[in-house]
Amino acid sequence: MQPENLTRVSEFVLLGLSEEPDLQPLLFGLFLSMYLITVLGNLLIVLAVSADSHLHTPMYFFLVNLSFVDICFTSTTVPKMLVNVQTQSKVITYGGCITQMYFFLLFAGLDIFLLTVMAYDRFVAICHPLHYTVIMHPRLCGLLVLVSWIMSVLISLLESLLVLRLSFCADLQIPHFFCELNQMIQLACSDTFVNTQVLYIVTVLLGGGSLAGILCSYYRIICCVHGMSSAQGKYKAFSTCGSHLSVVSLFYLTGLGVYLSSPATHNAQSSATASVLYTVVTPMLNPFIYSLRNKDIKGALKRSFGMTA
Repeated sequence: MQPENLTRVSEFVLLGLSEEPDLQPLLFGLFLSMYLITVLGNLLIVLAVSADSHLHTPMYFFLVNLSFVDICFTSTTVPKMLVNVQTQSKVITYGGCITQMYFFLLFAGLDIFLLTVMAYDRFVAICHPLHYTVIMHPRLCGLLVLVSWIMSVLISLLESLLVLRLSFCADLQIPHFFCELNQMIQLACSDTFVNTQVLYIVTVLLGGGSLAGILCSYYRIICCVHGMSSAQGKYKAFSTCGSHLSVVSLFYLTGLGVYLSSPATHNAQSSATASVLYTVVTPMLNPFIYSLRNKDIKGALKRSFGMTA
C-alpha cells in the first residue's frame, strides 16, 4: 500500500479501551471519578503548601511542582477520552493528536525528573540532616526544577518533530485512548527507524537512568535508617520508603514496559491497560502516598478551612 501524503492526513480515530457499548458508561464513571480525585487531591496539596509558610521547604516545594504536573499530566488524556465516550465520537484531528502527544511527553518527562529529584531530596534530609539546608538551598531547588522543565520541553519537542516527518496510510485507527507515541510510530507507513531508535535511547537514558538514581537514593536511605537506634524511627522511615517505592515502581515498570516492548510481541490491549496505570492511577495515588498521609499537610488543610488542627 502506498503511503498517503502527510498533508492529507486530517484526523485519527481513537478506539479507546473497549468498543463494547455496554462498558462505555462504566468506563466513563470510573475515569471521571479517578480524574476528579486526582485533580482535587493535588489541588489540596498546592493549597495547603501555599497557605502555610511553615511548609515552604524544599520537600514541599517539589511536592507542589509534582502535584501541578500530575494535574496537567492526566488532563492531557482523560478529558478527551471522557468527551469521546460521552459523545460517542472517537475522532481526533491530526493537529490535536500531535498536540496531545507533545504535552503528554512533556508532563511525563517532568514527572520522571521530579520523582528523581524528590528521592535525592529525601536522601539528603535523612542521611545528611545537619547539612540539609546548606545542600538543598532555594537556588538549587529552583535550578533543579528549571532544568527539569528545559529537558522535558526539549525531549518532547524532539519526539514530536520526528513524528511530524512520518507518513500514514489509509488505516488511521489508534488502538488506544490517547495519541501515544509508540502507537503513532507503529501506525506509520514510512521508515520509522530513526523514531524507534530515538524512542529506545530516550526511554533507557531517561527512564532507566532516573529509576537507577531513585533506587540508589532509597538504598542509601535504607542503609542510614538501618543504623538508627530508635525502633519507631526505623518503622516510620521504612513505611514511608516502602509506600514511595511502590508507586514509583508502578509508574516506571508499566511505562518502561510499554515503551521498551518489541513490536513483534506488542499487544495493543495490554499496552493500553498498562498505560492506564502510569497515566491515571499513579497521579491519583501520589497525593495519598506523598502528602495527605502527612500530619503537616493535614494540619495546614485544617487551618486553611478554619478547622481546629
